[in-house]
Amino acid sequence: MKLLISVDMEGISGIVHSTETNPERYDYQRGRELMTADANAVVAGVLDADPTAEVLVADAHGTFRNLLPEQLDRRARLVRGKPRALNMLAGLDEETDAALFVGYHVRAGEGPGVLAHTMNGEILDVRMAGRSLGEIGLNAAMAGHLGVPVVLLSGDDAACAEMADLVPETVTVAVKEALGMAAAVTLHPEEARDRLRRAAADAVSRRDEIQPLALTGTLDVEVDLASPHTIDLATLVPGVSRAGGARTVTFTSPDYATAYRLILLLAQLATIKPA
Repeated sequence: MKLLISVDMEGISGIVHSTETNPERYDYQRGRELMTADANAVVAGVLDADPTAEVLVADAHGTFRNLLPEQLDRRARLVRGKPRALNMLAGLDEETDAALFVGYHVRAGEGPGVLAHTMNGEILDVRMAGRSLGEIGLNAAMAGHLGVPVVLLSGDDAACAEMADLVPETVTVAVKEALGMAAAVTLHPEEARDRLRRAAADAVSRRDEIQPLALTGTLDVEVDLASPHTIDLATLVPGVSRAGGARTVTFTSPDYATAYRLILLLAQLATIKPA
């Protein structure tokens, strides 16, 4: 069995503030340790269920260089650094049996949710196939495009509710109850890790009961962007045009994988500042 564990940071147990997730802030090292410990709990649970499983752990926050390699469970292999194909899902392919999302957060505009955003904060909303999608939905649908179910998600209660709305069968672990953007009632980290380990084992054992999230066919996509400069850059991309709202660009994609890659490109364009 081959499994991918994608680990973000905002939904890690104990984390509530950007000082713990930003490499330039004073509490970041502590955040890295909490992130690595949650990842290890999930690796342990997966291997409790199947000691022979091949486990890839994708560092999926910010720079993608947050997990501490020397502290990660040595039975897993680590995917780190950027840029890379499939972004937060690097290492995923059609041969993967299941994906597990650890430390994920609710999409921009939803809440209360701890450190809620989509991609990098410049994307305000993504809409397609009648759904509003954040990182949870976008990544779950990319896994689904490859036929891979998301069997586990951990984060705050809002993130768990977002996953349950997309795929009700997915096992979720709420490691904190969001009170706002930078406040939560949290489990003790050791309690959270015990729950993560048990849930990961359960999720992997039930993987055949959980369907991939599949968005099929031609897709009309709308993306709301925060910066007028980003909108100007986006419309330089063939097929992308301004829509009715001042913040909205739209495009039509022949399939989900193409839509996913273009959304990643728009997020990258948002990091370019005016000359």
